[in-house]
Amino acid sequence: MMQDESLGRPRSSLSALLLCSLSASMAPTLQVAFRRRWWMAGTAVLENLFFSAVLLGWSSLLIMLKNEGFYSSLCPAENITNTTQNEQHQWLSCNQQEKMLNLGFTIGSFVLSSTTLPLGILMDRFGPRPTRLVGSTCFAVSCTLMALASRDTKVLSPLIFLALSLNGFGGICLTFSSLTLPNMFGNLRSTVMALLIGSYTSSAITYPGMKLIYDAGVSFMAIMFTWSGLAFLIFLNCVLNWPKESFPSPEDVNYKEKMKLRELALDHKVTGDRFYTYVTIVGQRLSQKAPSLEEGADIFISSQDVRGISEKSAESLTAPLHRGSVPLRKSLFSAIFLWSLLTMGVTQLRIIFFMASMNRMLEYLVISGQEHETENLKQRVTETVEFYSSVFGAAQLLCVLTSPLIGYIMDWKIKDCVDIPTKAPARDGAATNSVRPRYLKIQKLTNAINAFTLTNLLLVAFGITCLINSLHLQFLTFVLLTVIRGFYHSACGGLYAAVYPTNHFGTLTGLQSLTSAMFALLQQPLFMAMVGPLKGEAFWVNLGLLLFSLLGFLLPCYLFCYRAQLQREYATHWEDPPKGPANPKVTA
Repeated sequence: MMQDESLGRPRSSLSALLLCSLSASMAPTLQVAFRRRWWMAGTAVLENLFFSAVLLGWSSLLIMLKNEGFYSSLCPAENITNTTQNEQHQWLSCNQQEKMLNLGFTIGSFVLSSTTLPLGILMDRFGPRPTRLVGSTCFAVSCTLMALASRDTKVLSPLIFLALSLNGFGGICLTFSSLTLPNMFGNLRSTVMALLIGSYTSSAITYPGMKLIYDAGVSFMAIMFTWSGLAFLIFLNCVLNWPKESFPSPEDVNYKEKMKLRELALDHKVTGDRFYTYVTIVGQRLSQKAPSLEEGADIFISSQDVRGISEKSAESLTAPLHRGSVPLRKSLFSAIFLWSLLTMGVTQLRIIFFMASMNRMLEYLVISGQEHETENLKQRVTETVEFYSSVFGAAQLLCVLTSPLIGYIMDWKIKDCVDIPTKAPARDGAATNSVRPRYLKIQKLTNAINAFTLTNLLLVAFGITCLINSLHLQFLTFVLLTVIRGFYHSACGGLYAAVYPTNHFGTLTGLQSLTSAMFALLQQPLFMAMVGPLKGEAFWVNLGLLLFSLLGFLLPCYLFCYRAQLQREYATHWEDPPKGPANPKVTA
């Protein structure tokens, strides 16, 4: 028997190694993934929509958790109605129960936003594939835990904290691992990015959709086990279609090397955006990294030119343009990044507080501050809150429609721009008017100013509607919140891409999300103050947040001044260009 056991252990270890190697061998190459990019983008949109930031649909999940009796033991005994096992359990809520569940939401939303920094570092090291595999697994485990905890909520209610934490972590893993996928789409990169972010922000519709199924008579346990099984499909899709390598950006010449774009460029069948992108990028690299090779401007017209130039300047072509040019410390302590931390933190706090306290604010609007003791008033409150929670969830689908709008704003006139200041054209005998070029960084800053200004105006309008005690006006409040959620992440990402080096993007984005998550932690004491001393009235909290949100206008104001400074510098380059190559990424 001992010999059999000793033989069994190596066999089990060997089988585990075989499974790991089999999983690794199933990963497609970057070339195969490029051919499957539309499938990957389409499935990533659906996966983000139903599995990423679903925790932001908290208002509907909160109702289901209350109906299942999570932490109902904290309520006074006379407020709990427990029927037989053959009948549906009905639990009445109390402030202590809601505070405890809201604490779970606070922790889950913090994990959702704060883990982007370590995820960015891990993705830079291992690529998006492992991150996506871990994320789908964590999401499946979170749904399983909620299903199991619902069997005996009196004992297993504390599992909700772990479940919500894994829910947030798994969701952000799925979202963050998909953000480099748009690099495969060239000129459509910002549009695809906006669709992915739009599906991420629209994922708040998932729990309202689950609640509709729940109201139709399907058990909470069955719904959660089903979603856990669907998360396994994400795992399987990642195993079969996502490559082990990261998706390099179009500005990185290594991308063309991996995709063998030299052979593609020599193929007469390559036309359209792909051909234009390859010609433009290689031409920019030759002009910036190898000025002496200007005679090779027709690099893609002659195959001999391509082979000759690629052999002479292979090292310059394969080196990323901005790698090591600006230290990370300079980017971290730049004024633009610090102002963006404040703006994004204020916006995140505003959004998270509304999502956490929406049910209580709606309840206060129904009862007008009165103690709802009568059964009719209780029933009216319950029906109103559930109806508006469903409407709020349905409104989140607008993110898919509004996010491409901010992508269009961020891409406005980008194709008409040049990378860096170049020498003004020489005048002939007859005076000719030379047209100043439209510089890429200047245009990206202009687009970022427009995006942040529009987002902040919408945030102020949202804060004003929150101050008005009108149930019907809340429909407009839901729409404004949906548009803001679709805008501000895309605007921030576009700003970082315009101002900072490419190899700083992941770290800066992760640190910004971590800071925003720390701001969002303030919603828990604000919520406790609202349900405690303020007795459910959120007017003073909303007024303070409205005034606080005005700080968001400081970022576009500073960007306006920074753009004016760059315009003066570029004008100097136009009149008297420097001898050395200019660095298009100037950190402010």
